[in-house]
Amino acid sequence: MSAIKVTGLNLHYGKRHILREISVAVEAGEFVVIIGPNGTGKTSLLKALAGLVRVSGEIEILDRPLAGYKRRELAASVAVVPQQVPIEFPFTVADTVLMGRSPHLGLLTVESANDYRIARQAMEFTEISHLAERRLDELSGGERQRVIIARAICQQPRLILLDEPTASLDPAHQVRIMDLMERLRREQGVTVVMVSHDLNLAAMYGDRLLLMDKGCIIQDGSPRQVLTAGLLDKTYGCRMIIEESETLEVVRAFPVPDRFLLS
Repeated sequence: MSAIKVTGLNLHYGKRHILREISVAVEAGEFVVIIGPNGTGKTSLLKALAGLVRVSGEIEILDRPLAGYKRRELAASVAVVPQQVPIEFPFTVADTVLMGRSPHLGLLTVESANDYRIARQAMEFTEISHLAERRLDELSGGERQRVIIARAICQQPRLILLDEPTASLDPAHQVRIMDLMERLRREQGVTVVMVSHDLNLAAMYGDRLLLMDKGCIIQDGSPRQVLTAGLLDKTYGCRMIIEESETLEVVRAFPVPDRFLLS
């Protein structure tokens, strides 16, 4: 079963051509990471998959045309974790997580005991139960990100889309977030598609990497297939060193500053 199927996708903002003839498929249960330089269309692609921008081309989500979903119906199957979440209205952690049940409720329906149970399970899964009565504006960046992921899990989605969920987090919190996504995929069968600027995290966790440049997917494959020095040098415009383990499926990429290059 396909979680995502995209054919001939194009996106324009005014005269700017943001996404160019993108065609890609993601199978159910995959962990796919979208990488590439700033301004190359990664977040725009994620927004297109979530139905948040108007595009030309065809998008299927869970073997159905995206255009055929009603907004609430789509939200019941697809969760979106944005890079930044506004906290002008600092709800408690428990209330924020419970908001994930809204796609499953009627217009005037109140949450049932089952909805509260699912919210508690989501907080337990993300290890934030002890924060339940705290307000969002009282939390650290890493704690707040886990709350937003818990809200997404509370939707009980079959597909989760994340936009740089580890940005601005320290290494320990980055690994915790990525481990959460891997557990979600492995234990609950959720398909994970995320945007990341961290090539090494992408290589450690992604089943597949999509490398984008100038609005196009220029390489699609395993970390070993995508993270090659020649391809990354050309795409990012700087020299890269690639390290591969002979015994483990580990690939690491490091940019090389100009001052370390020999003339």
